[in-house]
Amino acid sequence: MSLEMGKPAQSEAKTLNVLSLFSGCGGMDIGFEGAFAVHSDSVNELLVPDFIDRYVENSFVLLKPTKFRTVFANDILPEARNAWTDYFRARNRPENIYHLESIVDLVKRHGQGEAIFPENTDVVTGGFPCQDFSLAGKRRGFGSHKDHYGRTIERSEASVETRGQLYMWLKEVVEITRPKIFVAENVKGLTNLSNVKDIIQKDFESINGNGYLVLPPKVLHAADYGVPQNRERVIFIGISKESLSQKALKKLNSRNIDENYDPYPPPTHGYTARGKNLKKPVTLGAVFRGLAEPGESDDPSQQYYSKARFMGRHCQGQKEVDLDGIGPTIRAEHHGNIEYRRLSATNGGTKTGELDRGLPERRLTPRECALIQTFPPDYNFVTPTGKRRFIVSPSAAYKIIGNAVPPLLAYNIAKRLESLWERYFAV
Repeated sequence: MSLEMGKPAQSEAKTLNVLSLFSGCGGMDIGFEGAFAVHSDSVNELLVPDFIDRYVENSFVLLKPTKFRTVFANDILPEARNAWTDYFRARNRPENIYHLESIVDLVKRHGQGEAIFPENTDVVTGGFPCQDFSLAGKRRGFGSHKDHYGRTIERSEASVETRGQLYMWLKEVVEITRPKIFVAENVKGLTNLSNVKDIIQKDFESINGNGYLVLPPKVLHAADYGVPQNRERVIFIGISKESLSQKALKKLNSRNIDENYDPYPPPTHGYTARGKNLKKPVTLGAVFRGLAEPGESDDPSQQYYSKARFMGRHCQGQKEVDLDGIGPTIRAEHHGNIEYRRLSATNGGTKTGELDRGLPERRLTPRECALIQTFPPDYNFVTPTGKRRFIVSPSAAYKIIGNAVPPLLAYNIAKRLESLWERYFAV
């Protein structure tokens, strides 16, 4: 699949600066800026007629740009930075806005007088680390045994600098930069881990002396927004009280928030959502249509795939995907935990269509995982630099794709906030 995107129409509205934390390879950043391609089935033109800029190739559409522009990004994974800078370089973004450093160290450097964070920040976003809250992980929550660089520590060393409490450092950045809005994201598992959700919400509410109205967090299912994936994420949205108009503050403080002021985007597709005019969930067969097989593709992200042997039905990732349905949750793992595009009957496969055409059993490629996440087809994940040398390896590509926020889910959030901006912050 090769799409010639060309240059999208530029937004004429005032630019709104986004400071991105825990940025990874940029799923949230791509979504907040827009101007990327998704499958046309992923857009419900009846409910969101202002999403599409134009149609391109292979049933894909280019989404319109937003007012938002990323001016700062950070993460601790070199591969994530490499992929992010490669993508955004083509969008005239300097590499030095991406900081390959822990948020803890960045905040400490700010405290020592360094000018770390940009001025005039309108929005702070951050998908703070989820491993300690995930249903698939050990669910240590606040008692994580990893430090802010992911290194194992002794139980006695657990502190606010451990991985499970890095949201507190996101809070610190909000206090420093005083944006009008912040958006924080994590796994659904956080919501049923004791009272973690309530603790985090109260901590966010305490920013700058109770200066932010933090809306009750919501769990959004990505498939309800055109993402062909079974992925649920909890979203926290905080809005500066001093920036809000009096009318907006009153509306948002109501027990039942007026839908004209609700910052959470309404669903566009009917997977878990119910309502009028919702589109059907997007299928994998639709988004994969037109993809060449690895041996025939000139796309490095499609040429490589995990060769891990079948590990038995009791392990994660040992199932085939359903081309007539949505995909599984793409995890930040690789090799043996990547689901199969096709699984032989010997190993329990039941979807025989492609096998009957002589195509071999294999796992999903990084490109296929990226399309399930709604990354645009022109995002280069696997980036060779020579024989068996990569800027981003296939193994690393699986990891950073699985770690990311689906760009289309982020786009829905961004477009909703953009549509409410003047209503919220009218003078």
